[in-house]
Amino acid sequence: MLRKKANHLLFVLMVSLLILPYPTLGQKDKDKNKNLKTPSGAPVLWREPADIESRNLLLGAGGEAMKPDVSHVTFIEQKQGGFSTKYRVRDAAGNEWVAKIGSEAQPDTSANRLLWAAGYETEIAYLIPHLVIDGKGAFDNVRLEARPKGVKRTGNWGWEENPFKGTPQFQALKIMMLLINNWDMKDQNNEILATRDEATGENEVRYVISDLGGSFGKTGGVISRSRNKPSDYVKADFIEKVNGDTIAFHYGGKNKKLFENISIADARWLSSWLSRLSDEQIKDAFRAANYSTAQVDQLSSAFRERLNTLNFLGK
Repeated sequence: MLRKKANHLLFVLMVSLLILPYPTLGQKDKDKNKNLKTPSGAPVLWREPADIESRNLLLGAGGEAMKPDVSHVTFIEQKQGGFSTKYRVRDAAGNEWVAKIGSEAQPDTSANRLLWAAGYETEIAYLIPHLVIDGKGAFDNVRLEARPKGVKRTGNWGWEENPFKGTPQFQALKIMMLLINNWDMKDQNNEILATRDEATGENEVRYVISDLGGSFGKTGGVISRSRNKPSDYVKADFIEKVNGDTIAFHYGGKNKKLFENISIADARWLSSWLSRLSDEQIKDAFRAANYSTAQVDQLSSAFRERLNTLNFLGK
């Protein structure tokens, strides 16, 4: 009898454990980030791109100096989470990278270039048209994102909680997401990078959008949205209407409320910078992602058309 009761209690305990709520991966990430302390240093989201007319959008923030040596790339580990397959790898020079494989690699790279051109802090990233990863195989259109030793990744930052809310730079960053049709507006895609400014020797805390792969398609629900589809991007609506000084954008992705109360003044602030880019620079942002010549023309023309729309608001 005692054994029977003990077995019954054991069964009840096991069932209870099974039905207890188990945190999702996203919830575990949020809990993990709550315990992370923001490192000391000046918070940086944007720097004035005084050299914007001469910025090289083929190479981006890393320039020629940071380009990976892909003559021999070795596999370290697979990264978990997210839409794309990601591997941590080491190049022939001994530098570590995160290789993103799949349909997000191209839009991620082009969006990275355009944000950097406008003065925003970005990841160091390059698109490799054909990459062999020793131990994993050969892949086309792989985005390599740097993991330099002097940069510490300290967690995520929130669209609703950050030091820049209400500033022209932050408002313009939201407009940038609309310019590229990035529908994946979740906090887990945003990274805080702790590093030191080589010019000043001061500690900095850089706020970047690390994952921009949900761009250059159309926004919408789970079924209707797309990524890396130039034909969708070209046809997608941009602005629905203007109410006084407030712009109502056409957006159907995640975190829609972020795009409320964006003003004409915010749009003009951003366009005052981006309008200084040449057509060739904009094309280079898409060439950097190994789009075909026809796609480069298609995407760059659509992006320029959106910029022109911002320029003429309120005139």
